[in-house]
Amino acid sequence: MLYYILKYAVLGPLLRVLFRPRLEGLEYVPEEGAAIVAGNHLSFSDHFLMPVMLKRRITFLAKQEYFTGPGIKGRLTAAFFRAVGQIPVDRSGKEAGKAAIREGLGVLARDELLGIYPEGTRSPDGKLYKGKVGVAVMAIRGKVPVIPCAMVGTFEIQPPGRVVPKIRRVSVRFGEPLDFSRYEGMEDEKAILRAVTDEIMYKVMELSGQEYVDRYAADVKAEESRRFRGLIG
Repeated sequence: MLYYILKYAVLGPLLRVLFRPRLEGLEYVPEEGAAIVAGNHLSFSDHFLMPVMLKRRITFLAKQEYFTGPGIKGRLTAAFFRAVGQIPVDRSGKEAGKAAIREGLGVLARDELLGIYPEGTRSPDGKLYKGKVGVAVMAIRGKVPVIPCAMVGTFEIQPPGRVVPKIRRVSVRFGEPLDFSRYEGMEDEKAILRAVTDEIMYKVMELSGQEYVDRYAADVKAEESRRFRGLIG
């Protein structure tokens, strides 16, 4: 219930007024049935601006840290994500990844929309990074289409470290559904999973116009963190 109150009565109208999001390709999102919406991840604002543009409810696999943050801000963030039905995901290892896939497949089994950011974390610099293959596993095993999605302008309004977003117009673009039924039964083949994931990311890149980096964003962030510690150490 709170999801619909926030979307239609509180948060949705406010975001539409402040950011005047341009919407493209909404007709590609099915009105019923299971599907994966796979998008780029530029900003914390993405969690709010894309869902309010959809007619249907969408459930995201959200990082576990959103549910375990300290202080008042952490508790409020956790309460919000729980209230709107988002699923916490532990990103700490292989077994955690399998658990996330099970959770995602559960959403799809209920004929719902599942939202996922294949990059696994927010872009540190506005570029598009290599996708992780969990999205491919869920698409093939769940036998569902993948709708590529691009957020445009959200990095500029709220880059990493910025708490209050700038008030600027953004765009939300959806692309034609991608069908991977030809790979049915091949969700354990690494080469297939890589090819499917790369195809998804290529379509996201086409929609977003971002520069693509063939590395995982988490690795780049870790390098930057080590470099920073070395400078102050």
